[in-house]
Amino acid sequence: MRYAPFYLEIRKQIESGIIGDIIAIQTEENVSYHHMATSFVRGKWNSIANCDSSMLLAKCCHDLDMISWMKGSIRPKKVSSFGGLFQFREEKAPEGAGTRCLVDCPIEATCTYSAKKMYMEQELWGIYAWDNMHLGTVPTHEEKIESLRTSNPYGRCVWRCDNDVVDHQTVIIEFEDGSTASHNLTGATSKSCRTIHITGTKGEISGNMEDGYFLVRQPDTRPGHLYKEVRIESNVTSDMHGGGDLRLIADFVRTLRGDKPSLSSTSLEKSIYGHQIVFAAERSRSENNVVEISL
Repeated sequence: MRYAPFYLEIRKQIESGIIGDIIAIQTEENVSYHHMATSFVRGKWNSIANCDSSMLLAKCCHDLDMISWMKGSIRPKKVSSFGGLFQFREEKAPEGAGTRCLVDCPIEATCTYSAKKMYMEQELWGIYAWDNMHLGTVPTHEEKIESLRTSNPYGRCVWRCDNDVVDHQTVIIEFEDGSTASHNLTGATSKSCRTIHITGTKGEISGNMEDGYFLVRQPDTRPGHLYKEVRIESNVTSDMHGGGDLRLIADFVRTLRGDKPSLSSTSLEKSIYGHQIVFAAERSRSENNVVEISL
């Protein structure tokens, strides 16, 4: 996310000093209902035992790394976290729900999480749902139906899977300078998006990455005014992580060629801050305490 134009432009604004010193950062990652059902309920990241990863690590390591990067050399000190598996549990299944969408479910036609709707009619997440699609193999309509009816894990009812990762979690961070940050992971939202709000001693920055712009606000003490606001456009693209993936690789190649690392790059010592926050958050959530990150 450090390489995504949206966040890079925000970091440049912070470096300019326009909002002063950071007091607090609030971010959100809203995971859409179809992404949640596919990756974290039916799919390969649905269980810590199966993939050795919490949902926070699998989905939000980017966000927590980005928060640490916004703070520059100031390291995270303490972490607290709450969350759990609220929705996708067997006891939450609607009345009449079956075990597989196309086998024994009388409510499939009206269900938001119908595998037929999601993977066939909407044609979402085909590279996950269909074997070898990444190699160019495209199953027929009949083959897809048969797959969802039988062995395909993506044909299972979302309330009757073997998932145990959280579907919502909040992380609170204190940095060594006394500033704070919070991150909310929420699964099964209608729209997927990432939001950010940074409050500084001289102003604030807020935005939604998918909108492709953010706002910089500062107090305005002129009569008839309360604040002034500037809109900053960013080049958000449809490739992965807001355009960050390919830019990361390009920066890596430039560094190998001897060029100076970009603002997005950090040393290994600082790059691990995001993961340290994740591990501390999981300890805090499971042990119900505040976890201090050691040097």
